[in-house]
Amino acid sequence: MRSQDLGGRIIKVDHAGEHGAINIYTGQIFIARWTAPALLEELSEFLAHEKRHREIFAEELRRRGVRRCHSYVLCGAGGRLLGIITAIFGTSAIAATTLAVERVVLRHLREQLARLAANDPHAVKAISAIIEDEQQHHDRSALHARAGTFWPRVLMPVVTAATETVIWLGMRL
Repeated sequence: MRSQDLGGRIIKVDHAGEHGAINIYTGQIFIARWTAPALLEELSEFLAHEKRHREIFAEELRRRGVRRCHSYVLCGAGGRLLGIITAIFGTSAIAATTLAVERVVLRHLREQLARLAANDPHAVKAISAIIEDEQQHHDRSALHARAGTFWPRVLMPVVTAATETVIWLGMRL
């Protein structure tokens, strides 16, 4: 696969992933009003970041003349369901979900940068624009997840596997 084709495919999947993240946070915010009200401000901040990230990738897709990924709707629906379900279980479950997703996402973003660095500066610029926010989401969620033992232990492997699967499918759809 040519590097521009690879860059386009990666941007499509990253765009769909950001759509999924928006829906995770939207679902969590809806339920957290009752189960984790202390997290609402942080979740709203993270949601704003993810909306900006999705727009960065959407702009790059438009620049390339490329349509969004076929997994876009799947990411949205799955994200909303994941957000609602995990928020039912409160702060620790919300944090464990974000932590698991961000660990996978950060690893993939760094791998993408390494693969595209020499050949696709536009993709590198788009990906680089979001890494700091994603790291912040990871680090802040790690602090909340430490407060619980059950949900992080139960949810993190499941959410990690689901996130990896969605990325794998996105690259192939």
